[in-house]
Amino acid sequence: MKILLAEDHDNLREIIEDYLVVHGYVVESFDNGEDAYYSFLTESYDLVLLDVMMPKMDGFTLCRQLKEDVRTSHIPIILLTAKDSLQDKEEGYEVGA
Repeated sequence: MKILLAEDHDNLREIIEDYLVVHGYVVESFDNGEDAYYSFLTESYDLVLLDVMMPKMDGFTLCRQLKEDVRTSHIPIILLTAKDSLQDKEEGYEVGA
């Protein structure tokens, strides 16, 4: 299984990536949404893990773009965030996470 991970905090991204690799997953990680999006256009992934608050393109925007593309709309997306308001959760569901 190949996972795209987009997280702008270096330590957290490394911890998540290391954990997934140890458990047998192939992980490509990025520190901003824009680079993750361009990789997604050229690579094939089975799962996407997105931080919500990233530079260049936030996780909500990236999720929305990935879900709007019929070629990738079936790929599961999980949002990683410290945001916990009802509005944030609703927005995550609305964009397809």
